[in-house]
Amino acid sequence: MLSTSVIEDVLTAALETGGDFSEVFVEDRYTSNLLLQGGTIENSLSGRDFGIGIRVFKGLQSVYTYTTDASKEGLLKAARHAAHAISGEKIIQPQPLNKEMITCAHPIAMKPRDIEKFRKADVMRKAYEIAKAYHSSIQQVMVRYMDEEQNVLIANSEGKFIEDKRVRSRLAIQSIASDGNQIQPGFYGPGAHKGFEFFENLNLEHYAGEASRIAVTMLSAEPCPSGKFPIIIDNEFGGVIFHEACGHGLEATAVAKNNSVFANRIGERVAPEIVTYIDDGTLENEWGSLTIDDEGEKTRKNVLIENGILKGYLIDKFNSRRMGMESTGSGRRESYRFAPTSRMTNTFIAEGKSTPEEIIANTEYGIYAKYMGGGSVNPATGDYNFAVMEAYLVKDGKLGTPLKGATLIGNGSETLQLVDMVGNNVAHGQGMCGSLSGSIPANVGQPMIRVSEITVGGSKEAE
Repeated sequence: MLSTSVIEDVLTAALETGGDFSEVFVEDRYTSNLLLQGGTIENSLSGRDFGIGIRVFKGLQSVYTYTTDASKEGLLKAARHAAHAISGEKIIQPQPLNKEMITCAHPIAMKPRDIEKFRKADVMRKAYEIAKAYHSSIQQVMVRYMDEEQNVLIANSEGKFIEDKRVRSRLAIQSIASDGNQIQPGFYGPGAHKGFEFFENLNLEHYAGEASRIAVTMLSAEPCPSGKFPIIIDNEFGGVIFHEACGHGLEATAVAKNNSVFANRIGERVAPEIVTYIDDGTLENEWGSLTIDDEGEKTRKNVLIENGILKGYLIDKFNSRRMGMESTGSGRRESYRFAPTSRMTNTFIAEGKSTPEEIIANTEYGIYAKYMGGGSVNPATGDYNFAVMEAYLVKDGKLGTPLKGATLIGNGSETLQLVDMVGNNVAHGQGMCGSLSGSIPANVGQPMIRVSEITVGGSKEAE
């Protein structure tokens, strides 16, 4: 991607005004996006994006710049531009680059760039037909296909020189149901750190059928009661609440500046003993997984909360300086246009001992949130607000009427303390996570859990 000699010269130029660390991030990305609507491919876009990011540290100063000019002259100009924002007395020389060979932890069988577009379109049409045929009330189905290949080279003044290839694929299915008086959506968006083999092995009957089933079910749903109730949150994308309301609060981006309720609390109890919270970038071929992070560090399994005790944070290279703690392989960025910072990969509540049947049977009255929708959170306080895409009333230990209009309102650290049952059916959902370093693929997950009380915003008073 770039010669070793050019990289060495760029790293040296970035330190010529007294910086104590410099880094080069080279990215070459290929993407393919298709949209099918009304049975027809409406959009088909493929592209390539190439660029180089250059970063310089001086103590707790950090400067970042990027360029698409890969000539030696262009790179030296960008490096010196970053260097001029740094002022130091001692000029240091970079360590000799030592290329590190790694084995890809997420094997790819079929590179998407080698696959003809008609095969990609066939996957979309099959999903469309399954979703559309589910029920006569399905009025519209949209299917989005995405694949990407991201090649990166990371080198720094400490002698690191490493390359990596990431390949991801995803299918997003949205169904719209209508009974003439109202419309209801349903959505499913499976994805993985895999090539086209992901689509060949994807259970389209399940995913496309679920998108339409959700939409159709919600047509007959009754208004959700409002008030404070025990809430059962199902597995997979149910983990989005703790991803947003707790996970971001465990990133060094917030912790290093004391902008988190979890700052300076390692060793304290922050959850019941039945809760263990993990971020694991090594899970084979999962959507949020990486062999190395965007700073060249190997990803790892980071146990953040163990049996209710706060054990650690997600830390990137720059914030490790602020905190006096080692990087946890958590430095991530959307692209070369962003400086990396601490981010999640695959974050989930670990499996517990209760079965889903036991959790429901032990709930006298409450709300069962089967699928979560979108929401918002204040990362500094952990206050959140999440819509529920599919919900049910729980009464006398049994699932009852489907409910619409449910919104869960609370505080992440407080909700964490109120988890009183954890199931044994861990599963992951896929999404895109936005933060300071852009939008990145991330898994959220958990088994079914029960929270003893959450405020529910609904459209009618509780009986």
